[in-house]
Amino acid sequence: MTTILVADDHGFIRAGVSAVLHDSRFHVVAATASGEETLAAIATHDPDIVLLDINMPGMNGVQVLETLRARGDRRRIVLLTAELTDRNLLAVMRAGVEGIVSKEGAGDELIEVLDKVQEGERAIPADLLQRALDLSLHPDGAGPLDRLNPRERRIARLVARGMRNRDIGAELNIGEGTVKVYLHAMYQKLGIENRTELALMAVNDLTD
Repeated sequence: MTTILVADDHGFIRAGVSAVLHDSRFHVVAATASGEETLAAIATHDPDIVLLDINMPGMNGVQVLETLRARGDRRRIVLLTAELTDRNLLAVMRAGVEGIVSKEGAGDELIEVLDKVQEGERAIPADLLQRALDLSLHPDGAGPLDRLNPRERRIARLVARGMRNRDIGAELNIGEGTVKVYLHAMYQKLGIENRTELALMAVNDLTD
């Protein structure tokens, strides 16, 4: 029997995980709701695997993982999370997290991920591995426009100067329609909706 500690500040998530693992080879020995409780419970119960939420009150999941690694504790850690910021993704990868499970698909994926981790494998989705690799190729402190190519960054800065699409096209020797296509692609890359947000990001990029 493999022992599991479940750390999540939502009771329904803790209960759901316990239900999913019922009748499996994984046995929940403790459930905690904060980072501090988690560290104390690890010391008390010594679980084989810690299933850890990122967003908890007090110490968050990243800090718990980093604390364990700093202590030389190499027990297996699986993140259970709804979302990962770029900063948190890089932090947990550098700390050697063994698995990552999305809360949305936890019911289907959890036991499979735990099986892999218990066998000494890493169970991290390919898209997160690629994202972490892409992020690692950028220096820390990269500007808000770092996801754009050089042509797109130039367009963003022209938008920040208040130029209209027609004027931007004339500046870059491309058609107004082409500028619109570029802008749409840039909004998608940056997760924004309009040129005002783009202008603000460009201004911040210039001042960072």
